[in-house]
Amino acid sequence: MSLVFDWTALATRTETPGTGGRLRTVPEDFRVEELPAYPFSGEGEHLYLRLEKTGHTTAHVLHELSAQLGVRDRDLGVAGLKDRHAVTTQWLSLPARYESQLGRFALGGVRVLEVTRHGNKLGLGHLRGNRFVVRVRGAPGTAGTAAATLALLTAGGVPNYFGPQRFGLQGLNAEEGLRVLRGESRVRDPRVRRFLTTSVQSLVFNRFLSLRLERDLFDRLLAGDMAKKHDTGGVFLVEDAAAESPRAQRGEVSATGTLFGRKVRPLTLDAGALEAEALAAFGLTPEVFASRRGDRRLTRVFLEEAEVRPAEDGYTVAFTLPKGSFATSVLRELTKTAVDTLDGPEEEGA
Repeated sequence: MSLVFDWTALATRTETPGTGGRLRTVPEDFRVEELPAYPFSGEGEHLYLRLEKTGHTTAHVLHELSAQLGVRDRDLGVAGLKDRHAVTTQWLSLPARYESQLGRFALGGVRVLEVTRHGNKLGLGHLRGNRFVVRVRGAPGTAGTAAATLALLTAGGVPNYFGPQRFGLQGLNAEEGLRVLRGESRVRDPRVRRFLTTSVQSLVFNRFLSLRLERDLFDRLLAGDMAKKHDTGGVFLVEDAAAESPRAQRGEVSATGTLFGRKVRPLTLDAGALEAEALAAFGLTPEVFASRRGDRRLTRVFLEEAEVRPAEDGYTVAFTLPKGSFATSVLRELTKTAVDTLDGPEEEGA
């Protein structure tokens, strides 16, 4: 298979008609609000800023904060990366000693909404999830169709695909990422190299998840699966698939897929065979990922507070996703189109 990201190569969860339609006609059509993982204490050595930004990546805002206030890059904290083609709200942190200089910070399209303090620097992944409000235009009369699909996703879960944001403009990141893994790339920036290699891990995961959907295994478990409990986060080895699958069908647990690396063991038994098939589709083996640490990722996530509202030429859809999940996986199910593959925006669900 090609290493280029392609929505059409990935199975959908629902068989309902797609609404079609256009996303991101204007930035205000795509709104993202970051949900903190914990309440902030209001005191401590770190200043927390809640920013609303339009037309900027998170990385660019951090760069401007560093340049304008003289903050070292390593002293800035962020929980997730947010898209530039949207109106997004998120928290950033910096040492509290810079509070008196905040008045100097100015960047068009960025507003400071709230300032507080906390005892530790904000770390990547320190968020509960993201709230999305998305306007779909050019799809009149389809709100009912969208609502029917959203109801199915709410009840049975959303495929936790990595969206096109992970694969860069034209979906080509994985090709360079494989060259990095093989020691053949000329890219030297460590952060860029890490991001490129994660796209190869993501591509294999997406294939594994697509195979589960194709074979009616999305809400079932296989012997050898490493399943995760949605309420506690506990992970366990599935030895008796017939006994454990009813829990998956009730939404209590879901299978995980491997993001290959030296610290994570590949799956075994029937699940391992499926995972090996996903690797083989790209001519890869686990050993090629030896430079990566590795991790596990849920194959399914559940929506919260999901709703559809009709609009004159389409509809607005709102929902909350847990951290690390991509809104494009939901929007692709609703529209049945290759959402966001041309724009290649930044992470929207990190």
